Amino acid sequence: MAVRVGVLGATGAVGQRLIQLLDPHPSFEIAALTASEDSAGKTYRQAAKWRVDSPIPDDVAELTVSATDPDEVPEDIDLLFSSLPSSVGAAVEPDFCEAGYVVSSNSSNARMADDVPLVVPEVNADHLDLLEVQRDERGWDGALVKNPNCSTITFVPTLAALAEYGLESVHVATLQAVSGAGYDGVSSMEIIDNAIPHIGSEEDKLETESRKLLGDFDGAELTHNDVEVSASCNRIPTIDGHLENVWVETEEDLSPTKAAEEMEAYPSLDLRSSPDQLVHVFDAPDRPQPRMDRTIGDGMAIAAGGLQETPFGLQYNCLAHNTIRGAAGASVLNGELLLENGYL
Repeated sequence: MAVRVGVLGATGAVGQRLIQLLDPHPSFEIAALTASEDSAGKTYRQAAKWRVDSPIPDDVAELTVSATDPDEVPEDIDLLFSSLPSSVGAAVEPDFCEAGYVVSSNSSNARMADDVPLVVPEVNADHLDLLEVQRDERGWDGALVKNPNCSTITFVPTLAALAEYGLESVHVATLQAVSGAGYDGVSSMEIIDNAIPHIGSEEDKLETESRKLLGDFDGAELTHNDVEVSASCNRIPTIDGHLENVWVETEEDLSPTKAAEEMEAYPSLDLRSSPDQLVHVFDAPDRPQPRMDRTIGDGMAIAAGGLQETPFGLQYNCLAHNTIRGAAGASVLNGELLLENGYL
């Protein structure tokens, strides 16, 4: 029997992508949708300006949207996927958890909280057990797990593949697609024939979330990795796919050839949304490219290339689909991990 799930913030860009991924999923059945008060009471077809690159699922289209309130969501929902704006998520996600719901959230609020697991399942699945600490400390019957920022997800798996060589410092420059800002996030007059060398608060997310993801959990406390990370974030006029330039200094010598081998050999997981191969490494120096490579592994894999030695350490490029691997798909994968580990 499929797990009954709901989507919080179902009418937004990430909410729509969640519905696209969840509707055919054999383990999950969409049974509840929430949005703002303006959308409450309407069918989803009426409430959502559907913009995903596939038709709106017929069975979902006729569901009635409810307000984003625990009292408005059926009690028999086993798992909620949250794509709420962070300010809304900060206000209501704890209420859902206190009411007994398990929440897999893409929202940025509480990602760095000491008792909230921030998870990329192929990298740090063991951090999910931080939920036991969370429930003890907060007295929740429910639980809250987060996936990282879309740009953090892009480069952290490649770092995890190299971690055994001792990560000392990482510098990353991102070239981020406009979809990462939401449908109305960047005006055409701003971005066409342009690049914007600043994305508010993004640098801090990459620098802090990466260290938490690469940290160690001893069953009671999470210790962040001590690698130094600096980031520069840029918006460019691609629709989907965040491309990143990365420089890594390691304690042990690491050649481009060995780094490529480690990335390609880095293990995936036996979960439906985890790709057969997590990191694909290109030999060609002009790959990966967003338009050509963002859908590798159904949009859930990481592409890398351009590996070379520089005076600043190993340099390479990496790419991921920001609304699939970096957002909705990451939340779905965390939901699968929650199911696999008996938290539902």
